[in-house]
Amino acid sequence: MAAGVQVPGPTGPRDGARLLIVRPSALGDVARTVPVLAALRGSFPNASIDWLVHPAYADAIRCHPDLREAIPFDRKGMSGFGLRPSATRKGLSLIRRLRRERYDRVYDLQGLARSGFFTWMSGSRHRVGFADAREGAAWGYNRRHHVNKVHTVDRMLGLLAADGVALQQEPDLRLYTPAEDQRWADSYLAKHGIDAERGFVCVAPTAQWRCKWWPMDRYAALINRIVAEPCCGGRVLVLAAPHEFDELLPLREALDAQAAGRVDFPPTASVGQLMGLLGRSGLVISNDSASLHLGVGLGRPVVGVFGPTDPRRVGPYGHDDAVVQPDAAREPGFTFDYRKHRDDQSLIAQIPVATVWSMILRVAGTSPDRQTSKAV
Repeated sequence: MAAGVQVPGPTGPRDGARLLIVRPSALGDVARTVPVLAALRGSFPNASIDWLVHPAYADAIRCHPDLREAIPFDRKGMSGFGLRPSATRKGLSLIRRLRRERYDRVYDLQGLARSGFFTWMSGSRHRVGFADAREGAAWGYNRRHHVNKVHTVDRMLGLLAADGVALQQEPDLRLYTPAEDQRWADSYLAKHGIDAERGFVCVAPTAQWRCKWWPMDRYAALINRIVAEPCCGGRVLVLAAPHEFDELLPLREALDAQAAGRVDFPPTASVGQLMGLLGRSGLVISNDSASLHLGVGLGRPVVGVFGPTDPRRVGPYGHDDAVVQPDAAREPGFTFDYRKHRDDQSLIAQIPVATVWSMILRVAGTSPDRQTSKAV
């Protein structure tokens, strides 16, 4: 089937069909896409459902009971496809694998050039995506749909509905931590004298772009208060990727003596280990980053600290009232092109520590009793 040719076809896949979700990255987006997997399983109990995902993020979904297989999408290894021999070999190998699977329907939920290309090259007769996909990705689809929804979760589920899937359930964001990573987390907590039953707070102060970072000195002041009050057991884990640890130095230096002895910086080596710690926590505090959406999927109370990004579109799903944002960002007609101002913290820095603290007290005070997340 040629790229870009729209075909009517049947309104939806048959039960027992072979289905592929294309959503390689980023980690937070992968976590937010899980409701699509659950919805497809709910509508097609006998379908075979795979997911094309970046290998580093596969831990977020590989133990989900509705998934058959996570197929690795090595973006870095395929960089230069068509130009570098090694990248071309890897890309062709992936294309051959996708074609061998003979998918009945492929859903591109990334909507970018690479995902559109591999959706097209899958050879599926029915290639589904958003009509307004970026970077020309829509040329890889032959079932393009306009979806008039705001939040990205609702948009993705709306895409299924527009393509004829009769949704059978409410959005299910549940994530499943690999058992070995849950054991690692429990061992880490025990080794550092952290009682998961008494509770602890996970703080994720970084994000892909600095404009999404609430300043480190504000996080330090907040952590000092969490320890002093105390809140949720008065122990704090500060979560960051290994390559971000140097960025945490201002936070470390601003901790007072009391807090310094009750704050840990765990060296999580994988997404699974990150999930293991988040799933045991009593509260997750995060910028607009992956930890926030993982926390939602693991059933944790969350507080989101947002700057230029719109929580109506990308906020913690179902937790609209747990987001703090500068007043300026809520004004009618507000615009801030964060892609052009990646290092500009001027907006998010307008959020006072007292405002985030008030939100913590409200969320911690009204959240249900903490439940231990599942490991599988």
